[in-house]
Amino acid sequence: MEIPPQEAPPVPGADGDVEEAPAEAGSPSPASPPADGRLKAAAKRVTFPSDEDIVSGAVEPKDPWRHAQNVTVDEVIGAYKQACQKLNCRQIPKLLRQLQEFTDLGHRLDCLDLKGEKLDYKTCEALEEVFKRLQFKVVDLEQTNLDEDGASALFDMIEYYESATHLNISFNKHIGTRGWQAAAHMMRKTSCLQYLDARNTPLLDHSAPFVARALRIRSSLAVLHLENASLSGRPLMLLATALKMNMNLRELYLADNKLNGLQDSAQLGNLLKFNCSLQILDLRNNHVLDSGLAYICEGLKEQRKGLVTLVLWNNQLTHTGMAFLGMTLPHTQSLETLNLGHNPIGNEGVRHLKNGLISNRSVLRLGLASTKLTCEGAVAVAEFIAESPRLLRLDLRENEIKTGGLMALSLALKVNHSLLRLDLDREPKKEAVKSFIETQKALLAEIQNGCKRNLVLAREREEKEQPPQLLASMPETTATEPQPDDEPAAGVQNGAPSPAPSPDSDSDSDSDGEDEEEEEGERDETPCPALVPPTDSLGPGDRSPPGSPSTPTEQRISVSSPGRGHKVFVVTRVQSPPERAEPPSSPIPPPPPPPPSPPASPSLPPAGAIVTRDTGSSESQQPPEPPQSGPSLPNGLKPEFALALPPEPPPGPEVKGGSCGLEHELSCSKNEKELEELLLEASQESGQETL
Repeated sequence: MEIPPQEAPPVPGADGDVEEAPAEAGSPSPASPPADGRLKAAAKRVTFPSDEDIVSGAVEPKDPWRHAQNVTVDEVIGAYKQACQKLNCRQIPKLLRQLQEFTDLGHRLDCLDLKGEKLDYKTCEALEEVFKRLQFKVVDLEQTNLDEDGASALFDMIEYYESATHLNISFNKHIGTRGWQAAAHMMRKTSCLQYLDARNTPLLDHSAPFVARALRIRSSLAVLHLENASLSGRPLMLLATALKMNMNLRELYLADNKLNGLQDSAQLGNLLKFNCSLQILDLRNNHVLDSGLAYICEGLKEQRKGLVTLVLWNNQLTHTGMAFLGMTLPHTQSLETLNLGHNPIGNEGVRHLKNGLISNRSVLRLGLASTKLTCEGAVAVAEFIAESPRLLRLDLRENEIKTGGLMALSLALKVNHSLLRLDLDREPKKEAVKSFIETQKALLAEIQNGCKRNLVLAREREEKEQPPQLLASMPETTATEPQPDDEPAAGVQNGAPSPAPSPDSDSDSDSDGEDEEEEEGERDETPCPALVPPTDSLGPGDRSPPGSPSTPTEQRISVSSPGRGHKVFVVTRVQSPPERAEPPSSPIPPPPPPPPSPPASPSLPPAGAIVTRDTGSSESQQPPEPPQSGPSLPNGLKPEFALALPPEPPPGPEVKGGSCGLEHELSCSKNEKELEELLLEASQESGQETL
C-alpha cells in the first residue's frame, strides 16, 4: 500500500527541509527516485580521529645554543679548526690566541677582535663554529675587507646567535647592497644589538632604504656611527625620515658626510622637531654653513627635552649664524654641551652668542676653540662666565687672547664658583711690552687656581651626603612639606657661599642633570629641599654693624612661604654664642595689625625651628601675583617673604639678633597677642605673593 505524500515521516537534515517546501505550496507529489538519492546522500557523515591521533609527529625549532652547553675552550678551538679544514680555508692565528685566553665561557665575553684580518666568504663561514658556542659584548670587524658574500654570512650569524651587543664594521667599503640588506635585517631582528659603528662604510642610494626601514620599524640600536658614509642627499633624507619615529636611538654621529646647508640641514632640522629621544648629534666637519644652522635652530626650538650634545665643529659658521643660535639658546632646556670650535665666529659672533648664553639655563660645556677670538671676544666670554652659575667647562684654546682678555677671565673666575675647567693655550701670546708676558703667566696661574678652587668645592659638595651638625650661631631651617612640581622652590647650593649672587644664580633651575651632578660636581639644585644647609655669609644689607645695640629679649626670625595654595611658614631663630652680650636698644614700632582672623597660636620650641600651616579662607581668595625676583638669601631662602619677629626670650645669657630678612624687619613686645597678629600678617602677605 502506498503511503500518501502528506503522511510521509519527516526526514532529518537540510534535504528534508528542502522537500517540504513544495508540499506547503499545495502541489503534493510522490517522492521521485532522484529525491531518494539525495536523501541517501544526506545521510552520510564525516568523522575525524581523536585529538591524540591527529598529529603523527612534531619537529621542535632548532635551538641556536644546543652546542653551547658546558662547552670548553678546547672544544671551540677543535670545532673551528675542523671547519677550516672542511672549507679548505686558512685559520686565523689572532683568533686562536684569543680563544686560548678565554676562561669563563658561561657569560658574554668582553671582545672578539678581528681588526685588520682579511675575511673572505669561506673564512666567515668557518667563524660560525665560534659564534654558535660563544657570545661577546664587542665584535670588532674593522677593516676586514668584507665583500657582499662574507658580510651577508657574518651578519646572518650575528643575528641568529645574538653574538654581539656592540658591532664594529667600519672601514669596509665593499659590503655592497646585499651586505647592507643583511645588516638591516640584523638591526631589525636582533634585540641585543645596541651599538653599530659603520664609519667609512659607504651607505649609497640603493642601500639606504633597507637601513631606513630597519630603523623606522623596530630597532634596539642606541648608538649609530655613520661618519664618512656618503650620506648627503637621498640617503640622509631616508635616514632622517625614518628616525623621526625612532624612540630608541640616543646617539647619532654624522661627521665627514659633506652635508650641505640647504636640503641636508633642512632634513636635520625636521628630525629635531619630531624626535625628542635623540641625545647626541655630531655634525663635525660638514658644510652646514649659516643657512643650515638656521634650519637646525628651528628644530632646536622645538626640543623641550631630548638633545643634550650638539657638535658643530668646523662647519664654516660665522657671526651671522651665531645670531640665529643666540636667539635659540633661551628656548633650549636640555642642551648641555655645545661645541662651536674651528668656526670663524669672531668677536662679533661671541657678542651675539653672549646674551643667549646668559638667558640659557642648561648649557654646562661650551667649546670655542680656534674661533678667531681676541681680547674683545674674551671680555664678552668673561661676562658670561661671571653671570653663569652652572658652567662646568669652557674651551678657548687656539685664540689670540692676550693680557686684557686674560685679566677679564681672571676677574670673572673670582665671582664664578661652578667652572671646573678653562682650557687656554699654555704659552703666553706675544706682546709689544715684554713685562706683559710675565703678567700673562701670572694671570694664567690665577685662572688655574680659580678652577682648582672650584673643583675642591665641587668635590666637597659631592662628598657631603648629609648636612653637618648645625651650630648655635647658624640659622636652622626645617621644611616638612614638598612643593608642587610646577612651582620653583627655594634651594641652595651645597658648597661655600658665593660673595654676591648674580641675577641668574637663583636656585630654582631644573636644567642640571643628575648624572652631571655626580660626575662633574656641579651645584646641587633640588626643587623641594627638605633641609637647607647653613651658611655664615650674609648679604650686604643683612649684616649688623659690630657695635649695633640690641635688646636683651630681641630675636630675629625669618618667615618664608614656599608653597602654592597651602602656606608653610619656616621660622628660624638665630642665637649667638653665650659669650657675646650687647647693650639693649629700643625696638622699632610694629605696623598696624591686619583685620582679625582666628590663626593658630604658634609656640617656639627650644630648637628654634617651627613649621606652621595656615588654612584660613581669607588668604586663599587673594588674587594671584607673579613671584618677586631677586637674589637668594645666604641660607637659601627666598628674600620675598623675609620678616623678623621677636619670640619669647630663652633662659640664659642675652641674645644677639641675627639678620635673615631683606625687606621687612620688625621688633615688638613679647606678648602673645601681638605675636599672633604678626604671624597673621605674614601669612596674608605671603599668600598674596605666592598664589
